Amino acid sequence: MKFVIIGAGPTGLGAAYRLNELGVTNWEVYEKNNYVGGLSASFKDENGFWWDIGGHVLFSHYPYFDEVVRKALKENYLTHLRESWIWILNRFVPYPFQNNIHRLPKKQMMECLNGLKEVRGKKIDSSNFEKWIYSVFGKGIAKYFMVPYNWKVWAYPPNEMNSKWIGERVSVVDVGRIEKNIAENRDDVSWGPNNKFLFPLHGGTGGLFNGIADFFREKIKLNKELDKIDLNKKIITFKDGSKTKYDYLISTIPIDLLVEKASLKECYKYLKDLKHSSGFIVGMGVRGKSPTSKCWMYFPESNSPFYRVTCFSNYSPNNVPSKDYYSLMAETSYSEAKEENKKTIIDRTIKAFLDTKQMPKKDIKNIATKYLIDMEYTYPIPTVNRDMALRAIQPYLMKKNVFSRGRFGAWKYEIGNMDHSFMQGVEVIDKIVSGKKEKTWTL
Repeated sequence: MKFVIIGAGPTGLGAAYRLNELGVTNWEVYEKNNYVGGLSASFKDENGFWWDIGGHVLFSHYPYFDEVVRKALKENYLTHLRESWIWILNRFVPYPFQNNIHRLPKKQMMECLNGLKEVRGKKIDSSNFEKWIYSVFGKGIAKYFMVPYNWKVWAYPPNEMNSKWIGERVSVVDVGRIEKNIAENRDDVSWGPNNKFLFPLHGGTGGLFNGIADFFREKIKLNKELDKIDLNKKIITFKDGSKTKYDYLISTIPIDLLVEKASLKECYKYLKDLKHSSGFIVGMGVRGKSPTSKCWMYFPESNSPFYRVTCFSNYSPNNVPSKDYYSLMAETSYSEAKEENKKTIIDRTIKAFLDTKQMPKKDIKNIATKYLIDMEYTYPIPTVNRDMALRAIQPYLMKKNVFSRGRFGAWKYEIGNMDHSFMQGVEVIDKIVSGKKEKTWTL
């Protein structure tokens, strides 16, 4: 039985790793790019700076993935304690925002606290994400942080999103704890699964996935972009005209593209509910001493195009050419609902670095490199009707021995972290080979 894997991102590499581990030999990975890693790839620019496709941090929910990381990186990684902040009202507030409203000016602090008290004990409205925000956090936090920030990061209105994806992604509220933080003027920063994370010493986040790929590099075919799939004959045709047959296909490309390339006309009507955002990642390498020890910062306000900035040189000294430099990496989302100008994004990012005090004005003349990544697929949007669409598409594919998994293959942001994605690949192989139930991916 021949396995074909489309895509050498975390999910495709997870499936390949498991096949290799099981001693299965009749399989291949096809990747459209000339590199592995997918959205977790990294790039070195001509000036010696490394860049990720956005701010990735490596933390895990799975002992299996932890062991793979250890084998791939050996001892070549660093461990960091998370230091993340929100820039709002001309000041930094520690993350998570709701636990640290004591840092706000008194008027806004009381507005947020009173909003929390108003909704305490009331039934939560989960009919869409925006209503969930207001019924969990109240009007103040919704106004200053949750609604504007989520508009910027998703590039879609929160009232068009469901609230089922949230889980551990959003810290919910303990009003008593917040009141105690206010009374004691105490920062409360411990929440979250990623308060401690790893980062590869060399090669950015992509250093990890290059390390994993090295276990079976000869099985990976690069520069092989999918053109079409014949689901009945089980034949894949690539853009270069070459073809391959399969018995089982693990696809990690966006599921909307898979539906189109397989000409699944029965499923076309569901694609309108599969929305995604795109993103500009602007990297700025600067000669000078890093102005901060922070890991990353969130930006809910309209005085910046970006929603997040990562101090990338703080993750590894090898992300910059030498200790004489630091680097910042800004992420801006765009979509059909939220347009952004690619021609001006670098200049607007630099201006916003100054306006939000991320870069000293004197460092403008010391900018050594400017790097722009334009990524078409960055976030799968959990629209209100997303699950209904997936429940129609996925069973149809699986009946044809096609398994669509990964951040965009599954189209579920809530299982779209690197560890989730890798394990989706591992678990789908166990399902096919041994009949085991998948734990990470479900309909």
